[in-house]
Amino acid sequence: MRKWLARLAVLGFALLVAGQGQVALAQDPAAGKKIIRVGATQAVDSMNPFLAVRLVSTSIHRWMYGFLTVPDSKTLQPSPDLAESWSSSEDGLTWTFKIRETKWSDGQPVTAEDAAWTFNKIMTDDAAKTANGPAAENFESVTANGQDLVIKLKNPQASILENPIPIMPKHVWEKVGNLADFSGDQYPAVTSGPYIAVEHKKDQYVKLQANPNYWRGAPKIDELQVVFYENPAASIIGLKNGEIDLIGRLNPPEFESLKGDPNIVQWNQQGRRAVYLQINHGATTTDDKEVGDGHPALKDQKVRQALHQAIDKDKLVAEVQNGLAKPAHGSIVPPMYTDFFWEAAGDTKVSYDPAKANQILDDAGYKKGADGVRTMPDGDRKLEFRFSIHTDTPIEDKLAEYLTGFFKEIGVTLTTKKLDSSKFTEETGVTGLFDIAISGWSVNPDPEEVLATHLCSRRPTPSGEGGGTESFYCDDTFEKLYQEQLKELDRPKRADLIKQMQERLYTDAPVIAIYYTNDLEGYRKDRIKSITSVPEQDGILYGASSFWPFYSLEAVESSATAEEGGSNTALIAGVVGAVVVIGVGAFFLTRRRKSAADDRE
Repeated sequence: MRKWLARLAVLGFALLVAGQGQVALAQDPAAGKKIIRVGATQAVDSMNPFLAVRLVSTSIHRWMYGFLTVPDSKTLQPSPDLAESWSSSEDGLTWTFKIRETKWSDGQPVTAEDAAWTFNKIMTDDAAKTANGPAAENFESVTANGQDLVIKLKNPQASILENPIPIMPKHVWEKVGNLADFSGDQYPAVTSGPYIAVEHKKDQYVKLQANPNYWRGAPKIDELQVVFYENPAASIIGLKNGEIDLIGRLNPPEFESLKGDPNIVQWNQQGRRAVYLQINHGATTTDDKEVGDGHPALKDQKVRQALHQAIDKDKLVAEVQNGLAKPAHGSIVPPMYTDFFWEAAGDTKVSYDPAKANQILDDAGYKKGADGVRTMPDGDRKLEFRFSIHTDTPIEDKLAEYLTGFFKEIGVTLTTKKLDSSKFTEETGVTGLFDIAISGWSVNPDPEEVLATHLCSRRPTPSGEGGGTESFYCDDTFEKLYQEQLKELDRPKRADLIKQMQERLYTDAPVIAIYYTNDLEGYRKDRIKSITSVPEQDGILYGASSFWPFYSLEAVESSATAEEGGSNTALIAGVVGAVVVIGVGAFFLTRRRKSAADDRE
C-alpha cells in the first residue's frame, strides 16, 4: 500500500484538487449510515431517462423509477411493478393496466396520468424518442381513466408486457421546455422506485438515497453511490483498497487480478451481452440520404461475408477474452436466453477459413496489388478500412491487433481509430464517419429492443437526431419479420420469427457477432452481506435487467462506520478519483442499444 501511495504522490497537489469530488464523496458517510459504493467504468451520459442510452445510466434509472412491469427475479417473466394487474381485449389491441396506488418520493400520488403522459411524450416528441422510441411505435393511443391506463395498439404486440420505458412524474417533467437540452440533474429527483438521486457530479459519481415511500418498502441500505472510473484497472484498485464495494462488467485481465484476495468474491456467470463488429455498409438517414464516409467496398455483401470468414473467433475468445466468453456462431441474442437464441449450422455457419475468404474476394474482383493489399474492382481504391474503438480500453486495442492480423491474410488493411465515448457514439450512430467499429448490446429477456436497433426507423433523421441505430440497417426482409414477430402471441412461433431475423443479420452481415462475454464482477464480502442476482440462480448483479440486485443489497454492519475511525480510505479515494477523472473517456457504450433503454451498452 505504501509503495502504491508513494508512486501516486508524485502526481502532486494538482491531482488532489482534481479529485475533490471523490474526496468529498469518500468522507461523506455519517455515523450509523449503511452505504454501498458501486464502481462503474462508464460514466452517466444523462440523468434524463428520455435521453440516456448507456448501460450505467439506464441501470441507475431502473433503481430510481417504476415501470409497468419488471422481470421476475427467478423466471425473468414479466411481473407487477407500477402496474399491479392488466388485461387485454380478445383481439389483443387494447390493454388496460391498473396502476397501483402509491406515491412519488415527493409525496404526490402516482396515477395512470403519469404513465399516459410519459408514453404520449415519447410518441410526439422526437427528442423523447432517443432512448426508447421504438417501444412506443406500435401505440395508437394512450389514455388514463382514474388508475386505469389504456393502451391501444396498431397491431397486436407480443412484447407489450416487457416495455422498457420508465414511468415519469408528469407534475415534474411537464414543466421541462426543450427536452433535448435537459440534463435531468435537478435534485433530489422525484422517483417511484427504490432510490432517489440526490447528487451527481459529472464523470465522477451519482449519489442515491433510499426512497422511504417505495411501495415494496425502503431498501435495506441508506445510500447507494455509483463512482465512475476511467478504466477497469483503476476500478480494480478501488475495489481492492475499499473505495468501492462492487464492480461489474469487468474485462478478463482485471477480473483475474482479483484472484486470491480473501475479501473479494469473484462472480463469473453467463452474460447478457453480445459483442460484435458494426459495418458501415452504406449509412443513410430516415429519408434514405447517404451520410458519412464509409468505404464503398463495405456496401458489397460479399466483402462483409469475406471479413466474417476471416475472423478466428475461437482464438479471440481464448487470447483476447482469456476463455471467459463464448464464440458467437449466431447473432446478437446471447445464449442465456434459450428461447430466442439462434446459432448457425450447416451451410449457413460461417467458420474461420481465410482461404475461402480470399476466394470470395478473388471471385468478386477485388485483386491483390504488389503490396498484397486488394483494390476495388475498378482499381480506384484499396481495401483499407478504419476500425473505430474507444480510447483507453486495452482489450479493444488487443482485439484490434488480432483483427488487423486476420484481415491482412485476405489482403485487407485495418487501421485503428480511437475515439472518446461521445465522439464514438456520434460517428457510429449519427454521422456515419466510420468503416468498422466495435459494438455490443446488453440484451433484455425479451430481445425485441435490440432487434429494433436495426430497423429503418432507428436511423438518424435528416436533421441529425439520433434514432438509436446500431448498424444503419434498413432491409425489407428484416422489417417484415420484425412486424410479424411483433404481433405473434404464440411464444414458440414468435421465437422462430426472431431466429429468422437473427439469421438475416448473420447472412447479410451489417454486424458481425464475435463473442458473448461472461458476466464478470467482483464484490467485497466484508462490505456486502448479501445481494440477489437476476435471475436468482447464477445470474447478473450490476447491469441486470431489473433493480432486484440493488434493492436486495444488505450491508455488513461494520461497513456503515468504516470511514469514521480515521482510515486512509478517503485519501486513497481522493487520489484515485483524481487519476480517474482526468480525460474520462474509456466508456463502452451500453448501447443497450446505442440508444435504447438498457445496454446500450
